[in-house]
Amino acid sequence: MTTVERADMDDLDAVVECWVDLAAGQRDHDSHLLANANRDAVREAAARHVLTDGLLVAREDANDDADDSDAAIVGFVMFGPQSDGYERDVTRGFVRNVYVRPAYRGRGIGSALLDAAERRMAEAGVDVVALEVMADNEAARRLYRRAGYRPHRLELEKPLESDTHTN
Repeated sequence: MTTVERADMDDLDAVVECWVDLAAGQRDHDSHLLANANRDAVREAAARHVLTDGLLVAREDANDDADDSDAAIVGFVMFGPQSDGYERDVTRGFVRNVYVRPAYRGRGIGSALLDAAERRMAEAGVDVVALEVMADNEAARRLYRRAGYRPHRLELEKPLESDTHTN
């Protein structure tokens, strides 16, 4: 059985390992993030999210008789209110990461993590939720479309050594 619950500081190592897997997999979708090189930064960000109640984990019990200490973390979501200093006409939340280990995908765990994060943000007074997804990560885009997310902003990128760059 899989449960979604608030993460605590004891979960940081497992969450960092999940994030490293996430970042490594995103390289297949042209992400520029380096997985292993960002372990310390991710650990610090995850710890901040634990302290602000913005990190949830999905746990899979080895068996139904197992206690929480036997439950393996199979996914996580990191989220919180957007705090970039700009004034807006809505209170905006942001989902920073959603990850489910490959062996556990297709079981509704990603949807459960996303739903739980949205509920927490709604309880905190958030009006709208935003997230980013790699343009060619169709599996993630499908998850977000099913959850009701629609394009709001489009980010474009071009290498400077492109032959379309003029003098």
